Order: sequence, then structure tokens, then C-alpha cells
Amino acid sequence: MSFFSNFQTDKCPGPINGNPLNGLNEKVCIQAQRVFDACIKQGQTDGIVLNITDPVPANPTYPLTFISARSTTSIGTVTAFQVDRLPDRANCARVQATIDIPMEVVYTDANGTEGKASAVITVSEDVILFVPQPSIMPYEVQCVVSAVAPEGSFNSENNTFVIDACITAILKIIINVDLLVPSYGYCVIPPAQEYTQEVCAGFFELPLYPQGNTSCGNNSGCCNK
Repeated sequence: MSFFSNFQTDKCPGPINGNPLNGLNEKVCIQAQRVFDACIKQGQTDGIVLNITDPVPANPTYPLTFISARSTTSIGTVTAFQVDRLPDRANCARVQATIDIPMEVVYTDANGTEGKASAVITVSEDVILFVPQPSIMPYEVQCVVSAVAPEGSFNSENNTFVIDACITAILKIIINVDLLVPSYGYCVIPPAQEYTQEVCAGFFELPLYPQGNTSCGNNSGCCNK
């Protein structure tokens, strides 16, 4: 079982039934990452040049043939950011950031051997976000990313790939805080349900012995003459 597979208790996550105040018993302090503001940017970027490093297997035979490329992590690296507050919009600021997205490129070499290598896509963000006022605990700029490139080609002049990528970037303003929240108490963890292929399920559902009338009677077709 799990929280969402046939586990019935009011001490686990799920939809609220009845009065949402029922069961609240305390205010608890939790350590959390508070998101003050966030925005998402999605789009297709064509003609991205990927410089590959750390090929596996090492020393592939050129030229290479592109198969696919995708991001290897959901956390982008914010290499630089700048915050300029807007005088006419309280607590809002222009946030500029450069985000590096680690990528894995899959290809075949001239001998038909499949390999992979590392690369980085760099994207720029220039957006308006709510930015909290200065405090002892500083805010951070975090970026959640995803990138996939179904199409690309190899440039044999400089041994790079040129790809068209679908990129998603979610920029967040966050602070690690001690947050006071209402609580229903500790969560009840259900026992695990082991995965099996159930190869014998159909067989074991059969009755142990034949069912029904075992003697010839008026309703037995094989005894009719």
C-alpha cells in the first residue's frame, strides 16, 4: 500500500472530507524553503551549439551522428544574477540571471558505436519578481530546469553539436525559514505493497475442486441420448 493506494486514515495526505478544522491539534514550527515568488518560461530555442566533454567510451571515431540530448538534473546552476528594485512597484524588482543546464548527449560514432557525452546549455532570464526586503537571512535565486533536444546535427569543423531544444525554466525567490503551520499531528505511514508480476494469479483463482453437479441428470448434456 501507499498513501494513495487503498489506505484509509485521516492521518495521511489526500483530499479533505468534511470540516477541514477537524483534527487540527497544534501549531508546529517546521524548517522549510519558502517561495516568495516564481515564474515559468518555456520555449523552443534553435541553433544551440553544444561543446561536448567526457565522452563515454573515450576517443570516439569522428564524425558523430546525433541521437538525442536531455538535461541530467532539474536544478540549474545560477552563475550570475542581478536584482534591481523598481521604484514605482513596491517589493518588485528586475531579476537578471544566467542559468547553466547540464546536458547528456547520446550519439553514434563513425563505427556505429553508441556513446554519450556531457554538455551545458546556457540561458538568460530577465524578469520581474517579488523580492522581499533585506533581512538577516538572505534570499536566494533558484532555477528549476528541464531541456530536451529531439533534433540535432554534428558540425565536423569544430566537433560540436547544433541542436534545437525545448527548454523549461522556473525561476524562484526563496529563503530557508522556520515556518509556523497548523498541524494534524504526525503522518501515519502505510506498509509497503511489494511489486510482483502475479504470474500465478489466474491459476490460484480457480476452485480447488470442480464445482457443480458431478452426476448425470436431466440437465447434463453429455448424458442425453
